[in-house]
Amino acid sequence: MIVIDNILISEEIVEKRFVCDLSKCKGGCCEDGAAGAPLEKEEMGIINDVFEKVKAYLTADAIAEIGKKGKYVYDTEFEWVTPTLDSDNEICVYGSRDKNGIIKCAFEQAYNDGVIQWKKPISCHLYPMISKKGKHGDYERVNYEPRENLCSPACSLGEELKVPVYQFLKEPIIRKYGEEFYEALDTIAKGEWEEIDFKE
Repeated sequence: MIVIDNILISEEIVEKRFVCDLSKCKGGCCEDGAAGAPLEKEEMGIINDVFEKVKAYLTADAIAEIGKKGKYVYDTEFEWVTPTLDSDNEICVYGSRDKNGIIKCAFEQAYNDGVIQWKKPISCHLYPMISKKGKHGDYERVNYEPRENLCSPACSLGEELKVPVYQFLKEPIIRKYGEEFYEALDTIAKGEWEEIDFKE
């Protein structure tokens, strides 16, 4: 276990290798799960703010589903999550398939087009790294949880390219925890932790 501040990080984050292979998994993590994407409290407000701009990237079925369920729903296990489209293998309502069958995120497409400034829920951006609040006390647990079959091509590609999980996830890790956190994790991964000069 790696500890940085009040965050407990599985050593697999620096030891395992992973690079998404969309041509093979087709973005299946957007539909394979017990619920939609977990949302942080402030992200619900962001979705409210950007929804009208993102609407053009949604399917008619997704818009209808959001009209019935809302822009986000409460799940007893994961708390606030994105709704899913029950008629399509429970795909996230904010996802749609392109001509190659790859699921694309409406938020990310709008972000890439410069329509909005928010990329997507941080839980999606960080996957297969999953962050959960500790059950007892003010701390957070961060684990590596790829789907066994769906993510096997990504694990193979990561091994082939020799890219550790944390390096593949550099952008979302910095987005959630900051540059200093990432640098500390990188230092630990490279075995240089004892050389850090700790200063308040």
